[in-house]
Amino acid sequence: MPLRNYLPSALVLAWMAAVPAFAADQPWPSWSLFSEGAAPPNTLADGYPASPRLRPIVLTNVMDWRGFYLGGQFGYSDMAGDFSKSTQAPIAYSLRELTLESEFAPSNWPVLGAASHSAAGFGGFAGYNTVYATPSGKIILGLEADYDQASLSLVAPNSPISRLTPVDSSGNTYLVNITGNGRVANLDFGTLRARAGWGFGNFLPYAFVGAALGRADINVTETTSGQQNPPTSGTCSVTNTPPCVPFSFSGTAGKNGEWLYGLSVGAGLDVALTRNVFVRAEYEYVQFQPIAATTLEINSIRAGAGIKF
Repeated sequence: MPLRNYLPSALVLAWMAAVPAFAADQPWPSWSLFSEGAAPPNTLADGYPASPRLRPIVLTNVMDWRGFYLGGQFGYSDMAGDFSKSTQAPIAYSLRELTLESEFAPSNWPVLGAASHSAAGFGGFAGYNTVYATPSGKIILGLEADYDQASLSLVAPNSPISRLTPVDSSGNTYLVNITGNGRVANLDFGTLRARAGWGFGNFLPYAFVGAALGRADINVTETTSGQQNPPTSGTCSVTNTPPCVPFSFSGTAGKNGEWLYGLSVGAGLDVALTRNVFVRAEYEYVQFQPIAATTLEINSIRAGAGIKF
């Protein structure tokens, strides 16, 4: 199940954790059922009980979300990677001088598949909020930097291919064997995101969008081997008619320490425990631009705590 489906549960847990501490640390605003001078409920006016009127709520000691803040967090992330196109470039380069590639395009044959991996992680965040008051509430706008370290890695499933091609324009046939490996390791990433929220009392639900920057080891290898004009029986030899010529090529893509660039979107809830301390729960989705034709995306749920200055 995608991690974004767990966001409602995470928000409920944050609320349950925050309310007892909030109640112990701060007085909740009190309700007054009757305005000054209103008749008590057992007083009859024209034969009917007096109608109660609510006095306006006065919120005291609530969070002022303006200013700088920082905090730490832990979470759970799921990374998915699609390696189906990652061997295209190295195979095409290996076979660039053969009619095999120009007429049959073995580079487009999918050798590697998709993989996923989930792991716990930790990190931190820092940001700044500004507040725009409206008659019905407070709009909170801010900018936040977020960093996450997770032990995420991927190993692509490998499905070796062996195919015999038809006769090409030069009268040759090819027996082609392709295998490969794909791997992502040592991933960490951060985001710089713009936040917008709606502050009411000590609660701040928010959404965000921003840019993501990551770093990981991405390594893809492939081996393409086979025979030109393979014999129907016996061993491959240049003395065959037509000559049977064996071939073998290998190629690589990616490198250690690749920089990743992408986008981040998500939503969350901050809950103030005191005027300077808050807890949060949030969901984030990150997608990186393809590296070595490998597409990576990350779904994360997090819980954290912060201090506002």
